[in-house]
Amino acid sequence: MNQIFRKKSINDLLIQGQRKDLNRSMGLLDLIFLGVGCVIGTGIFVITGVVAATSGGPAIMLSFVLAGIACALAAFCYAEFSSAVPVSGSVYTYTYATLGEIFAFLIGWDLILEYILAISAVATGWSAYFQSLIAGFGMQVPKMLASAPGMGEGGLVNLPAVLIILFITALVSRGVKESITFNNIMVFIKLGVILLFIVTGISYVKPENWTPFAPFGLEGIVTSAATVFFAYIGFDVIATASEEVKNPKRNMPIGIVTSLLICTVLYISVSAVLTGMVSYTHLNVADPVSFALRVVGQDSMAGIISVGAVAGITTVILALIYAQVRLSYAMSRDGLLPKTLAKVNSKFKTPFINTWITGFVAAGIAGFVDLTTLAHLVNMGTLAAFTLVSLAIIVLRKKHPDLKASFRVPFVPVLPAISALLCLYLALSLPLITWLSFFIWLMIGSIIYFSYSKKHSHLN
Repeated sequence: MNQIFRKKSINDLLIQGQRKDLNRSMGLLDLIFLGVGCVIGTGIFVITGVVAATSGGPAIMLSFVLAGIACALAAFCYAEFSSAVPVSGSVYTYTYATLGEIFAFLIGWDLILEYILAISAVATGWSAYFQSLIAGFGMQVPKMLASAPGMGEGGLVNLPAVLIILFITALVSRGVKESITFNNIMVFIKLGVILLFIVTGISYVKPENWTPFAPFGLEGIVTSAATVFFAYIGFDVIATASEEVKNPKRNMPIGIVTSLLICTVLYISVSAVLTGMVSYTHLNVADPVSFALRVVGQDSMAGIISVGAVAGITTVILALIYAQVRLSYAMSRDGLLPKTLAKVNSKFKTPFINTWITGFVAAGIAGFVDLTTLAHLVNMGTLAAFTLVSLAIIVLRKKHPDLKASFRVPFVPVLPAISALLCLYLALSLPLITWLSFFIWLMIGSIIYFSYSKKHSHLN
């Protein structure tokens, strides 16, 4: 029992973070754009309409507020950890130092599933917008190559989703600087398009479309909040970048909190305009933002939105692949996963083999599984991570009261405890199949831990 609860010392983590295996090339703006690039994407361009139609109605605005509050509490915990212990691995690393190896491995294992499924789900949304975009030019992808099997559309593989993942994998494998430059350009385009939609759409808002405001009641608002958590995993991605950020003790907490604030305001604004333009009952489509503009006769603007959506969702895929690789790199470096995943390419200074393994696995899932099945599982992983990081900050304060951090969570242990309870409350609203899938994945992880990771751990 003592072995599975062994902890990695804070001093060892700090020494590890000072090594220069990875390049520290990211500034504060790069970090904020990495967060915005990941958070703003499928949540606005895909999930917003589907959730409004199926469980939220116009009250999805309140769902984003509720999810934003829960995320803000967790974000404070991430901000303190990332400024005190600026090491790759995010909540996996923080848990390893506070709660013990078994919890660290299982949350890392959980996040691997979260990131890979998120990459696949987002690529599926990218594919829908890409096909909508090229349709405006009279082109189309053959039906058998346009969607995953089992969706009733005669598809054998979602080829656009597969190809975009492989393209981004190639980019991320070549270096952080190249990836971040590409990400920043795409985020500029995305933010411009979102603001254009808000300015254009607001003149078509009909207040009667907001009635009834909460057709699915309070339960629908909470269920929607749990679902749109899928849209908020970006600042978790920021936390994985600690070893590649200049001045992480200052920049990490600012990047996390600022990106979350920007994204929450944009989500609420877009959902208000979207449900005001078109009745929520019509928004259960793969490209709701473009659809709403077509309904009000803004066909050319819908085309521009599709361009922005394609650019915007591309950055989400990039950020998620980046985060997944840095997480599995940290676990491999600690001996909990095969050491091949921690090998850094001497030319590109990236975990090259790890990046391509991630890309091929995510591309395979995106090609053959549909979006709906994936979203709830990703939410479960996010909520579990937020719960653990909230508990871990309480332990950190108790065990290491003198540890210096440029940002400190106020009202510990009260705020972290509220954060953990709120995340558990949202998790309870997810479907039973999600919980079953989650526990099955943890059982598989437990088998791997006791048969391989426990023995190969560098703490053994």
